Amino acid sequence: MRTIVVLLLASGLAAAQAASAAQTDASTVPQLTIPSGTKVPLALKQAISTKNARDGDAVYAVTTFPVVVNDRIVIPAGTYVQGRISNVKRGGRIKGRAEVLMHFSTLIYTSGYTVILPGAVQNVPGAEKTSMKDEEGTIRQDSQTGEKAKTVATAAGTGALVGGLSNGVKGGLIGAGVGGGIGTAIGLLTRGNDVRMDAGTTLEMVIQREVPLDGSRVPR
Repeated sequence: MRTIVVLLLASGLAAAQAASAAQTDASTVPQLTIPSGTKVPLALKQAISTKNARDGDAVYAVTTFPVVVNDRIVIPAGTYVQGRISNVKRGGRIKGRAEVLMHFSTLIYTSGYTVILPGAVQNVPGAEKTSMKDEEGTIRQDSQTGEKAKTVATAAGTGALVGGLSNGVKGGLIGAGVGGGIGTAIGLLTRGNDVRMDAGTTLEMVIQREVPLDGSRVPR
């Protein structure tokens, strides 16, 4: 009987020590968090164009600079970021500019540690002639109104020159009208420029909600 009691006491002591060790290990694991609103610089790993992109297409990028929170790197440079295109719109012939909306959903650390996150594009410093349309992260091609007006004016000037050489002042006026009409037709038949971002284009992603991390799995 005494032997049984001793064994029960020993096993209970061992279990208590194991639980205490587990609590100690858990307390020493650093708890990290990426705050909401954190900005993360990225570079695209593939080209994206509204000419051939489709809703649901994957987007691949990589972080270009470490993100630090409370003196600890929470997202090292070289961390992979994955997302998807949510909406694509090509530029219209008469009106409407090209647009693309993408969202980022996953961080993949070099260790293989994967974190789900909500991320949106906040800025596109590496893309020319584009701007942000809204807070949701829609990238829009800049207006081409000035370019189309220049096309009409150039065509009108060429028509006036040709008409003037052949039929004098009256011919010049007629030529200008014909040339202007041709320029307008070209503008109507031509789509607006596509949003195009080559591989390597720099973006700025913003984290839309606080993201908890397992500190023991985030590379230093």
